Amino acid sequence: MGEWDFLGSLFDSLQAHSPMLGRFWLLLMLVFRILILGTVASDLFEDEQEEFACNTLQPGCKQVCYDMAFPISQYRFWVFHIVLIATPSLLFLMYAMHHHNKRSGTSTSSSSDNREEARIRRFYLVNVAFRLAAEVGFLFGQWVLYGFRVEARFPCSRFPCPYTVDCFTSRPAEKTVFLCFYFVVGLVAAVSSCAELVYSSMKWFCGPANPGKEDASLNAQDFAEMMIMEKLKVNLQDRRPPLRSHIPRKVSQQSHKTKTLTV
Repeated sequence: MGEWDFLGSLFDSLQAHSPMLGRFWLLLMLVFRILILGTVASDLFEDEQEEFACNTLQPGCKQVCYDMAFPISQYRFWVFHIVLIATPSLLFLMYAMHHHNKRSGTSTSSSSDNREEARIRRFYLVNVAFRLAAEVGFLFGQWVLYGFRVEARFPCSRFPCPYTVDCFTSRPAEKTVFLCFYFVVGLVAAVSSCAELVYSSMKWFCGPANPGKEDASLNAQDFAEMMIMEKLKVNLQDRRPPLRSHIPRKVSQQSHKTKTLTV
């Protein structure tokens, strides 16, 4: 299990950036694929080529018949599947951690944070879309290469076999169970990825407007209303009659009355 530690830690870190459906897919990857493939399937397929026997001693016949029966080993096929799916998840995790460290190191505004969050969400949706395409492609490839059953006997007539020989695989029933099991797990993972892609797209980009944009619009409206109120105050002050002009008149009238009284 030592070679799977890196992928396990990768998916543990990816869990913090994934929604609920993404965490369900991670559960499928960690438990039903990596754990089972690293513990049980490795012993099952370890001596696959050595236990493949043909009823002839012609040199090279066993090798070409094994190549015809299994163009690629089932174990290596599933390992390649896991590594290929983990690659875009690794790229997304590196991108998210880079922006998280960049955001924590410098002080940014709320609008820039919203833009970075939207970019991370788009990158995550690209990751889910690539994962869905890989799941469907590997399901189709497994069906083309192996079908749903591992045959116990393979007739082979390729050169350098002198005639049509019969070759036999080791533990075909157990390998058939694993073949069907991994096909069902891949089918569930593909359905989960499709549901996650649709749900996340509708929630993040087809839902209500971004709260940061709403706050910005509200601030702009408040500023416009403030400017209108200031203009109204200025206009009212301009329309008021001057008070100082009445004061001298009142003083002059009072002085005139006092003069007439004295006379």
